[in-house]
Amino acid sequence: MVRVKICGITNKEDALCAFTAGADALGFVFAPSPRKVSLDQAFEIIRLLPPFVQTVGVFADSEIEEVIFFRNHLKLDLIQLSGNEDNDYVRAIGPRVIKSVHVTNGTEPVLDEHESATILFDTSCRGLKGGTGTTFDWGLAAKAAVSRPVILAGGLTPENVVDAITKVRPYAVDVSTGVEIKPGRKDHEKIKCFIQRAKTAGFDA
Repeated sequence: MVRVKICGITNKEDALCAFTAGADALGFVFAPSPRKVSLDQAFEIIRLLPPFVQTVGVFADSEIEEVIFFRNHLKLDLIQLSGNEDNDYVRAIGPRVIKSVHVTNGTEPVLDEHESATILFDTSCRGLKGGTGTTFDWGLAAKAAVSRPVILAGGLTPENVVDAITKVRPYAVDVSTGVEIKPGRKDHEKIKCFIQRAKTAGFDA
């Protein structure tokens, strides 16, 4: 069964809806974004989560010391790096790292330098490190998914997630914009629909 991450969580109500609907992971953005939360905001939400819901801290080109501090203070399960971090940076953060690769259609991404991380494929968009709301050529992610676990993001919605999973066969899918009313505020019916469709897409990762 494909795992589901709901990213850009900013409030308790959206977090409650996501984990009740069956989300495997919740993403908290600490990089510049309309969905950015503070350390204290994230703490207040995370402390309410039940066991086995994984928490992911999303950063972009932050100081390594800052990432490690946030991870330790919030007891984050995983770190997602969405900037221009190289493999030395990834290794310095430690284990259980997700590295975002921003894909430009027609250009095959270079993945060799990120062997120590799980790759998240997202859409390349000038000035944005995620939350673009647009898709890319899924064939580029499908090629990588043959040989390693990949996480698929970028423009996923309840309407296209089954098609995306069928074509890519990812380990997990990641959605933010596609289940929002507005940046930072989720549509609870879309969350439920997205998770239900992803979990019953007919592909066992």
